[in-house]
Amino acid sequence: MSPQRLVIASANPDKAAEIVAILGGVPGLELLPRPPDVPDVEETGETLIENARLKAIALMEATGLAAVSDDTGLEVDALGGAPGVYSARFSGQHATYADNVAKLVSELERVEATTPERRRATFRSLAFVAYPDGGEVWTEGRVTGVITPRPLGLGGFGYDPVFAPDGFGGRTFAQMTPEEKDEISHRGRAFRALAELLGDQPASS
Repeated sequence: MSPQRLVIASANPDKAAEIVAILGGVPGLELLPRPPDVPDVEETGETLIENARLKAIALMEATGLAAVSDDTGLEVDALGGAPGVYSARFSGQHATYADNVAKLVSELERVEATTPERRRATFRSLAFVAYPDGGEVWTEGRVTGVITPRPLGLGGFGYDPVFAPDGFGGRTFAQMTPEEKDEISHRGRAFRALAELLGDQPASS
């Protein structure tokens, strides 16, 4: 029996590295890199699961192999759940991590969310696998915390410098080691749950 083979759909190298770190140890699972000639997938979905499905199906159709994707959103209470599904492009279509963080901090200042209670937020990740036979599986992970008044730490990516998960003394994801972050993060939780599902799947013949 040959191993399950999954193409990583993410075009974000930081996300892809986290996926490999979590799924790489699943017995009988072989992860393949996203082919460089596959164009970016336009994320037109209105929910995280819609976008995750779009990305996985696009890579599955391009390669003929099962594909694994994720979509992640940061939902800030004081901003009515924004940026949510638009987290990666909060400050524009070609926004950098720093651009998005700066806009988030600015928006919280604009609504006078100055206390930790007013800066509550939830990180959500959807991990999704699309199979060539039309089958699909998905899992969700989430973690709650607060948005810090300014960036802290040099690790991680995205909103990690301003997201301090509950129960860790105010440290942001960017102040943690990659292993610490993966153990508690939204993406870590989603992909560990997915790993359990994939571990129960039969290998392809």
